[in-house]
Amino acid sequence: MQSGALSTGTTMAQGLYFEDFSVGQQFSTPGKTITEGEIIQFAMTYDPQPFHIDREAARDGAFGGLIASGFQTFATAFRLFHMAGVIGDASLGSPGCDELRWHSPVRPDDTLTVTAEVEEVRASRSKPDRGLVKIRHRMHDQHGRLVLSYLGIHIIACRAIPA
Repeated sequence: MQSGALSTGTTMAQGLYFEDFSVGQQFSTPGKTITEGEIIQFAMTYDPQPFHIDREAARDGAFGGLIASGFQTFATAFRLFHMAGVIGDASLGSPGCDELRWHSPVRPDDTLTVTAEVEEVRASRSKPDRGLVKIRHRMHDQHGRLVLSYLGIHIIACRAIPA
């Protein structure tokens, strides 16, 4: 499993090209600790539900304490994956993701890591300069508990256009 910056000598900005991906290939990221302040700040801007912004209300609510917004968790998972150097200059965006699930709440001071596995690699039929790479992303906390999963659909440039 590759971890952090790519061991292939590829820089984070450069990342992998379509030809570099294969089904079953795995990657892992370094960890990111989510603070209470980050949870509240994100939620105040994007998801101001009481269990994200109010310690008192959260303590008496369904989760028994403050939790991160699922959208913050999703954004953090993508940021960690991007920082690991897997995608970079060769990324041409994404048509979306499938199967997004929040499995367990993320709490203040949880440290999150992502593991990712390539599930499909398919050359574009209409645009020979790119391909589609489907990657299963799984985020865990410091206890190994699964907190988030999704199937990312990445459009990745080819290193060289096939003849």
